[in-house]
Amino acid sequence: MRAHADDLQLEVGDRAWVDAVAADFHTAPLSPRQSAICRYSEKLTLTPSAMTAGDLDELRAHGLADPDLLDLVQVVAFFNSINRVVDALGVPDEPEWKG
Repeated sequence: MRAHADDLQLEVGDRAWVDAVAADFHTAPLSPRQSAICRYSEKLTLTPSAMTAGDLDELRAHGLADPDLLDLVQVVAFFNSINRVVDALGVPDEPEWKG
């Protein structure tokens, strides 16, 4: 998680915002669109069998087009997959990620 937060901080330039998102995106100062994307990503991660067409409709209502939805699903699926591989193999964090 630390490495992802560091990468996000490089993108947005606001460490306090990044720390708030990392601590709990539900209470972080996100835009409605960002919040919808995070909620969708969380649901896809924790309860993928519960996904419905309505979940995509909510994202479309926030301006995401079908190519955006495909990108989002693929990114979430990739991170879920690679994190499971890393956890299953016991890959340690990089030393610079400690903190």
